[in-house]
Amino acid sequence: MTSHSGILLINPNRMQPPVAPIALDYLASSLEDSGHRVDLLDLCFSSDPFADVRRYLSSNTVSVVAITLRNTDDTTFVTRDFFLPKIKDLAACIRGCTDAPIVLGGSGFSVAPEAILEFCGVDLGIWGEGERALSLLVDRLVKGGDCRDVPGLVYRSKEGFRRNPATYIDLDEMLAPRRDTIDNRRYYREGGMGGVETKRGCPRKCIYCADPLGKGINLRMRSPSSVVDEMESLLNIGVEHLHICDSEFNYPYMHARSICREIIDRGLGSKLRWYAYCSPTPFDEELCRLFLQSGCAGVNFGADSASDRILKTLGRDYTCEDVERTAEICRRCGLVFMYDLLLGGPGETRESLRESIEAMKRMSPQRVGASLGVRVYPGTKLAKMILQQGPVATNPNLHGERNESFLAPVFYLLSELGEDASRYLEGLIGGDERFMFMAGDTSNSNYNYNANTVLVDAIRNGYRGAFWDILRRLGEKG
Repeated sequence: MTSHSGILLINPNRMQPPVAPIALDYLASSLEDSGHRVDLLDLCFSSDPFADVRRYLSSNTVSVVAITLRNTDDTTFVTRDFFLPKIKDLAACIRGCTDAPIVLGGSGFSVAPEAILEFCGVDLGIWGEGERALSLLVDRLVKGGDCRDVPGLVYRSKEGFRRNPATYIDLDEMLAPRRDTIDNRRYYREGGMGGVETKRGCPRKCIYCADPLGKGINLRMRSPSSVVDEMESLLNIGVEHLHICDSEFNYPYMHARSICREIIDRGLGSKLRWYAYCSPTPFDEELCRLFLQSGCAGVNFGADSASDRILKTLGRDYTCEDVERTAEICRRCGLVFMYDLLLGGPGETRESLRESIEAMKRMSPQRVGASLGVRVYPGTKLAKMILQQGPVATNPNLHGERNESFLAPVFYLLSELGEDASRYLEGLIGGDERFMFMAGDTSNSNYNYNANTVLVDAIRNGYRGAFWDILRRLGEKG
């Protein structure tokens, strides 16, 4: 194929421990298959990001600079670290070095495309999936054609920003198992695990979740052979611990089952160690045993609450009984597991907090992640509910920078829980070491993965796996 002018992909995510930007591996493979020359500037490991950007652009000619945004903030109630000011500064640095158009994209960008472009002073972005759309956009920009019909394009016009509908790709066609753009070995060495994606889209109705906004509401699944080809390619370069990046790996049930069977059939179950996020349903003993046979080292169940009333309010389609059943199955089969709780949302009371904490202690998972306060994302049912309640600036349930776009981190914590809600929750937990907090400290119970020195040191000393499981093993050791 004819090679076009170069495309520079930039990863600005500098969270530590580092998380491999697998989207850039997928994106680069798709661009290269379309005949584009791609370079990656990974600022995760840079000691002086802006100097590295200026150095690269002073000695290379590029036609387009594409920046991926994995998150707009650290999603943590205590720290509320907002990443977009640094992205704005990065865009300004790039503009000072080249006239090449800047394009924003990624899962974080897709949550609020227009607001992010306006904040960062950038004119172009792609919301949703970029594998096909970015290639088409670059073709139009290089050739001087009209790009206004590119799927998923968000662009500035005289009337303001316009957003084109996204089109969703055939994942087996676009996500090749080739994973050679990012330095997966280094991410494994310093981040403790690699990552793969088995599907996109979610039809579920959780009121707080932004995943359907960027990935669509229709489930699109990769073939088990394609997924395991990718796992095997990472295993071949020494990446033995993987995280399945789906929001809920076990949904749909048969897809997860088929991937496990493919791993087992290839004899990889004894070589791989993988982790996943899962829903409490669908999950049964057969799937649990398949998880174990295929190398699963631990599962993080998004339980949210152990109050049926709160689960219904949050839009979840399972019950506390379902959550308890997963605990029974995991203990019977010997699978390490944890629950994530999302506390303080609409309808929460001190009694429902007590109900959840007592239930967790009774179910006895290896770990419980306890988050007090719910991040409000624009476009979600929770955001719409809040806007219907009146001015954001005077809403007593909101914490953080009051902005009606919800771009800067805003958290919902029901005011009726009282100003001492955190201390009340701490009292309910009562020093139980199985519980991990979204806190700003650096203890083994710290459930904030941003700038977590305990995790960084553990991985440097040879620990591998999901961050929560590394913290668990550290706690059991010490």
